[in-house]
Amino acid sequence: MGIKTLDIEKLNKDTGNQYELISIMSKRARQIAAQEKLQLDEKLKYFEGFEDDDEFSFNEEQENISKEFEKLAHPTQRAVGEMEKGKIYFRYPQDEE
Repeated sequence: MGIKTLDIEKLNKDTGNQYELISIMSKRARQIAAQEKLQLDEKLKYFEGFEDDDEFSFNEEQENISKEFEKLAHPTQRAVGEMEKGKIYFRYPQDEE
């Protein structure tokens, strides 16, 4: 992964505060990582409970599933991409009261 320069001013148009922007993107990255981990665990859970007879083929399938998830872009990159496209929804807790 190479270093990519971000135009913070362009991304900052919705929040008006770069610290809030970074906080929002980091929280979104954590959400993406958590969802990805749940999906991976769910897919790998399928292989639990089988006999050891086909261990080699199951290991290969598990490895393929893991590699599939490793090919995905890093959650931080995806969070930045979502912010650039305006796909991130956020709200301030004090506005709900």
